[in-house]
Amino acid sequence: MRFQYLVCALMCVLLAGLAYAQTAPPASPPAAGATAEPGAPSVPDKAPEVKVGPDDVVITLKGFCTDSKLTGPACQTTITRAQFEKLAEALQPNMSSPLRRQLATRYSMGLKMATEAEKRGLDKQPSFEEKIYFARLQILSQELSSALQADSGKVSDEDIKEYYNKNLPGYEQATFNRIIVPRTKQLTTPAASTKPGEKTTPPPAPTEEQKKDAEEAMTKLADSLRARAAKGDDPDKLQKEAYVAAGLNGNTVNTKLEKQRRNSLPPTHQVVMDLKSGEVSQVISDPNSGHYIYIMVSKETLSLESVTPDVRKLISSQRYRDGMQSFQNDVDLNDAYFGPARNPGVPLPPKGRPLPDHAPDKD
Repeated sequence: MRFQYLVCALMCVLLAGLAYAQTAPPASPPAAGATAEPGAPSVPDKAPEVKVGPDDVVITLKGFCTDSKLTGPACQTTITRAQFEKLAEALQPNMSSPLRRQLATRYSMGLKMATEAEKRGLDKQPSFEEKIYFARLQILSQELSSALQADSGKVSDEDIKEYYNKNLPGYEQATFNRIIVPRTKQLTTPAASTKPGEKTTPPPAPTEEQKKDAEEAMTKLADSLRARAAKGDDPDKLQKEAYVAAGLNGNTVNTKLEKQRRNSLPPTHQVVMDLKSGEVSQVISDPNSGHYIYIMVSKETLSLESVTPDVRKLISSQRYRDGMQSFQNDVDLNDAYFGPARNPGVPLPPKGRPLPDHAPDKD
């Protein structure tokens, strides 16, 4: 029936809020030892099980029927558990009970509204068929996206082992001591002396030459501290000296960096993962933040078993992106009409099975 197509379009809008509703945080339980407020209903540990057969009616729309000849109590539409669950499973498998209740309410409203829309001839408007056409494209796209995601998730143990062995350096984990030498020191220019009663003027700003000298001094200090670190001086002591020299006497920083992976370090710092135990890196200078000295304390390679879940997700995501990329290429848009491109990127994998626009067939 044509009105069911209108239901499909309407359900697309109505169901949009269900996903958000499902993630709403539950009410917090009372704290341990707290007593319930007088008159507050007790909450059972588990909801009582209600047995409803597949042919039992779960939704009754009173006063709503497709046969205009029926009136009174005879005019009603019923939906069985099997019919409703066919819809719920198609939209989102394993839908929670609260979400099913919301779906039942909105589906009931959608059926009524779609029927009234058809009575008004809204399904005869030129825009209706275009919307149905586009809704069909969306549903098919969502179904393909889900299929691609399911296919991408089929990652074998051999796939994981092969990826792990090819990217073994990425699964090294290291502990460092890191010394940070600020790029420049705090510059203070003494205020001009004033006579009693005269207004104090703020000190002049440091000159460019003073700034340059301060930066050069900290660069030389970084080289000096690196040499001392290579001789075995205590990293915490060297870090304190660096901050004092920069005029940051009250600042402290923990030099110990534990469980660092190559991709957890800035790109220009990742070379330190190649150090051996006890080795000291060259000074790594960042023009914006300062100078860095790394001392390798220890390094290990994470076992295949410990990283298997992460590798599986990574391979699955990459396969999905590759699969989606083929549908984005070879499309030319007229910039004079659409405007300049804004770097759309590849869509992320769906977090769960999407909610397509669908209504069960019902005579």
